[in-house]
Amino acid sequence: MTSSATTTSSASLYDDARRVLANWRAPDAAQARLRDAYLAHLDTFADGVWRSRTEGHITASALVVDPSRRRVLLTLHPKVGLWLQTGGHCEEADATLAGAALREAVEESGIADLTLRPEPVWLDRHDVRCGGPDRWSVHYDVEFVAVAAPDATAHISEESLDLRWFDYDALPGKTDDAVRTLVRRAAALLG
Repeated sequence: MTSSATTTSSASLYDDARRVLANWRAPDAAQARLRDAYLAHLDTFADGVWRSRTEGHITASALVVDPSRRRVLLTLHPKVGLWLQTGGHCEEADATLAGAALREAVEESGIADLTLRPEPVWLDRHDVRCGGPDRWSVHYDVEFVAVAAPDATAHISEESLDLRWFDYDALPGKTDDAVRTLVRRAAALLG
C-alpha cells in the first residue's frame, strides 16, 4: 500500500467514524454522553482510530445473531478469559467502522455470509491491556449487530479459545455486563 493510499484510508476511516458517531441517535442519555466522549476523543486525536494511539482508540465489534434471532455467537477471548462478541482493532484497509466490524466478525466467526445492520447499536468504553502486560489503554468500542445466513456454520479462529452459540436468556457465566447489555439491545432491535 502506498503512503498516499494509507493516508486516504486513514482519513476516510476517521471521517466515517466522526460521521457515524455524530449522526447516531443514542438510545438514552448515558449513551449520548458516551458518544460525545468518543467524538471528543476523535477531536483531540486525529489518529484516534488506530491502536498506535496508546491512550485510547476506536474499536469495532459485531454481535453475531443466528437467523432465528434467538441465539448469539460468542467467542472465548484468550487474553480476557471471557465470552465476548466478535471485534477488535481497526486496520489500515478499513474504510468504515461498519466494514471493520464486519471484517472482525467474519474473521473470528468463520461465517462469510453475515448481514450487518449499518448503524451501531451500542457503545462501550472499557480499559484494557493493549500492547503489552503493563500497558493499559481505552477501547472506545462501536458495536454493531450481524445476522448469520440460515445455513451458516461457525468455525473457531486462531483468535479464540472457543466459539459457541448461546440463547439470549442463557448466556455463559463467564461474560460481562457489557455483553449482556449488548444482547438485550440486539434482541429488542431485532424482535
